[in-house]
Amino acid sequence: MMTFRYEYQQKLRSPEEAVRVVKNGDWVDFGCTLSMPELLDKALADRKDTLSNIRVRGLLAVRPLQVVERDPEQKTFHYESTYLGNYERKLYEKGLCDFVPLDYRWKPMIYRNHIIVDVAMMSVAPMDDDGYFSFSLTNSASKAILEKSKIVILEVNEKLPKVFGGKDEKIHISDVNYIVEGEHGPLPEMRAGEPSDLDLRIAKQIVDQIEDGSTIELGIGSVPSAVGKFIAQSDLKDLGIHTELMSDAFYDLYRSGKITNSKKNIDKGKSVWTFALGSHEVYEWVAENRDHLSYPVDYVNSPEIMALNDKMITINNCVEADLFGQVSSESSGFRQISGTGGQLDFLTGGFLSKGGKSFICMTSTYFDKKENRHKSRIVPAFQSGTIVSDPRSCAYFIVTEWGMANLIGKSTWERAESLIQIAHPDFRDELVKEAEKNKIWRKSNR
Repeated sequence: MMTFRYEYQQKLRSPEEAVRVVKNGDWVDFGCTLSMPELLDKALADRKDTLSNIRVRGLLAVRPLQVVERDPEQKTFHYESTYLGNYERKLYEKGLCDFVPLDYRWKPMIYRNHIIVDVAMMSVAPMDDDGYFSFSLTNSASKAILEKSKIVILEVNEKLPKVFGGKDEKIHISDVNYIVEGEHGPLPEMRAGEPSDLDLRIAKQIVDQIEDGSTIELGIGSVPSAVGKFIAQSDLKDLGIHTELMSDAFYDLYRSGKITNSKKNIDKGKSVWTFALGSHEVYEWVAENRDHLSYPVDYVNSPEIMALNDKMITINNCVEADLFGQVSSESSGFRQISGTGGQLDFLTGGFLSKGGKSFICMTSTYFDKKENRHKSRIVPAFQSGTIVSDPRSCAYFIVTEWGMANLIGKSTWERAESLIQIAHPDFRDELVKEAEKNKIWRKSNR
């Protein structure tokens, strides 16, 4: 221990000293969510007038980034994200954030094999007696990013808890170049809003499809949160967790006694996740909890791994679907809304699992403020620029408040018919006309 403490002191720097290693033209990586540094971000932003052409990568930033806020003309810093949260979406619309399309599952491999990282800066939990720093609430691709980086700077955040993991959940001090310390504010929280009546109508249909002993994945959004609330109030039992995001919905299930992980075939008895983002109760729940295992995203999001669990149930939101069964979960036309994330991986994993099911959810309409009218989320065909997140060949259950359509094995006209039946009634006749025009409708349908 004395050796590690001595090495710690030898590598300890102030944030201002640490960021001096950044030179013109460098790629700087901040990691994602709660691993993104606070003190180093500020110190790097302070060097705005002494640096040029610094590109910074991140993902799902949960607090304002000083390298962006203090350089709105992008004279020095250029920020890029692989998944847009609320904050980054606003930056993107202002031209202050570029988007990097990638499948979240492949992020560790992409870093190890294809991406340049000159300096990596990440927040971690305090060092333990064996010289290890826990990646805490964000495993994701943290180990891969730090392994690839030429220089590794860790920002020790006293508020971040140590968590247990199955793989790549920590880094040893011998693999670190510099360490910084300092006071941090409360950990940012992300709570899902209260589900609407439509969200609850969608969620009720899904919960009716879940059986005892199922393993659950819940994505970001109000519908997955509503599903969690319904399950907590149901008679379901012996459920397991294998999920990208550990959120308050799962904490609610735990408090209601639904989570045992006893029926899982892999990681039996353990909840598996790659990052936690929610209330402070969630952070306290996973802290040094041996019933939880943090894994990198290439393990958690692997369809082959999750499908080893029987009755794998995956639940995610989308933006819209067309009558062919294609799903967009990340853009509307050329407007980037979020990112690919791991939706297609979980859709596939649910399909491969014995007794598993995958649900893609959306309200049937949305209100377009520019045109001052409601529009259908089920459309004849995607408008120019819309990104296909889930191809029609992988379509499974699509759910709106009007019903549930299982598209597996269905022809193009059967898909169109099934999707029109769950579209809002005000748009069904128009969709039928478009389906006829596109030759994916049979006169015998209606």
